[in-house]
Amino acid sequence: MTTRTITLATLLLCTAAPVFADGELNLYSARHYDTDERLYSDFEDATGITINRIEGNADELSARMQAEGINSPADVLLTVDTSRLERAKDAGLLQSIDSAILEERIPNNLQDSDNQWFGFSQRARVIFYDKADVTNPPMTYLDLADPAYAGLVCIRSSSNTYNQTLLASIIENHGEDVARAWAQGVVDNMARDPQGGDTDQLRGIVSGECEIAVSNTYYFARALRTDVDGVSESIDMIGLQWPSQDAEGAHVNLSGAGVATNAPNRDNAILFLEYLASDQAQQYFSAGNDEFPAVEGVALSAEVASLGDFIADDVSLSAVAKQLPLALTIFNDVGWK
Repeated sequence: MTTRTITLATLLLCTAAPVFADGELNLYSARHYDTDERLYSDFEDATGITINRIEGNADELSARMQAEGINSPADVLLTVDTSRLERAKDAGLLQSIDSAILEERIPNNLQDSDNQWFGFSQRARVIFYDKADVTNPPMTYLDLADPAYAGLVCIRSSSNTYNQTLLASIIENHGEDVARAWAQGVVDNMARDPQGGDTDQLRGIVSGECEIAVSNTYYFARALRTDVDGVSESIDMIGLQWPSQDAEGAHVNLSGAGVATNAPNRDNAILFLEYLASDQAQQYFSAGNDEFPAVEGVALSAEVASLGDFIADDVSLSAVAKQLPLALTIFNDVGWK
């Protein structure tokens, strides 16, 4: 029996002896969340497939796969953000696969047009603000460039992949001229030079360094669920604005994966991706790391659900990824550090 004869439903119903005695999966992962351990152990228990993990940042893992060439043991590359998935594709590190389960479960706009990568969890990139001082927060991404918010905005550097994909989505939705004017306007409105991660942007609101910040939702939800220094103790002062609800909707970026070009355990790799699309795994993404599932209808954790309902931008992230080179050019042209 090969792995391709095992359906996703069968995989999740396996509670007795492992289906495979000697199978393995070599996972190159740029996700560094302790809560993902449950994803891996449940897959191993259900299938008998042993996951061998190599962890690092996305660029290091991609460079390693390129250096290994046809001898690379990598079966799956798991990483965060559309930009990194697309760079892996462009570097020839991923292969197209055919999976009816993934096509049925993962929305079209959250997967590569050539089926080389698939998104399995979502992080909305939204606007946060000081509720006491900002009575009229930006309602859209484009509003962040309004001179009315001069000196108020905290946002990460242009080297940050989340910002790169956000700008690429603005290019795709509104065109180059609008995107260029937006990037220049945000630079003009910055309260400080870009610094730190997404949590540091929220800390900037608490400390009073800025009154408006851009961050992914899961950093805020994490501060609701656990004690995040510099945020949780003052989280009631921070308001959340879902951007562009009367326009394209809130931008989401992904955590996703693809099967490596030279995967020695290709069938197991596809089975693992199909497992990540299961209700069980999708719930782990929300409960364990405060992300939104990619599969519609999967229950959210209490903290994620408390953020409220929103309209997400349904633009094809594969199309957005094609705008990444232009986004980098615009960042450089406007002096976004």
